[in-house]
Amino acid sequence: MHPIAFYQEAFIKHLEGKIVEKEPKNLYEPINYILGLGGKRLRPVLTLMSADFFGGGFKNALNAALAIEVFHNFSLVHDDIMDDAPIRRGQATVHEKWDINTGILSGDAMLINSYQLFESYKSGSFHQLVALFSKTAIEVCEGQQYDVDFETRDDVTLLEYLKMIEFKTAVLVACALKMGAIVSGASAENQNLIYEFGRNLGIAFQIQDDYLDAFGDPQTFGKQVGGDIIENKKTYLYLKALEKSSKEERKQLSDLFSIQPTDPSSKIEAVKEVFERTGAVEETANAIKAYTRKAFEALETIDLPKEQKDVFVKFGEDLMQRAV
Repeated sequence: MHPIAFYQEAFIKHLEGKIVEKEPKNLYEPINYILGLGGKRLRPVLTLMSADFFGGGFKNALNAALAIEVFHNFSLVHDDIMDDAPIRRGQATVHEKWDINTGILSGDAMLINSYQLFESYKSGSFHQLVALFSKTAIEVCEGQQYDVDFETRDDVTLLEYLKMIEFKTAVLVACALKMGAIVSGASAENQNLIYEFGRNLGIAFQIQDDYLDAFGDPQTFGKQVGGDIIENKKTYLYLKALEKSSKEERKQLSDLFSIQPTDPSSKIEAVKEVFERTGAVEETANAIKAYTRKAFEALETIDLPKEQKDVFVKFGEDLMQRAV
């Protein structure tokens, strides 16, 4: 196993080797543009790490890693259109730089390209990879639809929310890890265990993101603190607060989530006070710990020497390092 930076460098080199100018330019230039905008490339790196972890060698997993990166960026192109977002990674989004029709069509081509990358694998691995990838892709779409639906619903349950973040965020991390295991010919049991490691870590990360949106340090969080409250998003904190609140507190929270004041700071502070008073903050912190613990338990169960697992332990610890 190598340091994470090693896998990032190997993946970027492979990605750059695949980026070529093709006709029609208005189809392929937006694809090259979004793939070149950077990002941490964590999902493809996890595929390469997993392939090495299970003894197959990361080079055999480069196309699978690229497939998940292309798919992820396809979903971002379409998400940005749905959200009418002007900026992605500090640059203009594809539909802003070109137009909406170009964004839709280039995104569609990226989805097809991601499947084409599996054609380099032999029959057995090919069928497993495509089956997993298709299952994950439809779950990501379902998660996105749940997220859209929740914006106009007042009866969202905690279980529904957990399913949404699992499908929208966690399954792609889990898929990345399992694909590396498939390419390396790992046992079905180990494939499923590394999948569970990624799935639970992904859920923990998203719940932590909910927490930090309200209570994080604005200097280190990287986003506006209180953004979810301003947008009336039904996060883990909000749903747990509703569950634990009195009738009066529930009405106060519902009223706060029905207004858009000119100065949102007073709303943010009032909502955070309800989160703290109801015990939702403590419950959320406990959930983060519980899902993180489940992730590491799955990793521990994998039938490989402990020393080989250290890079994944460090990855998980670094990912969840943000103070809670």
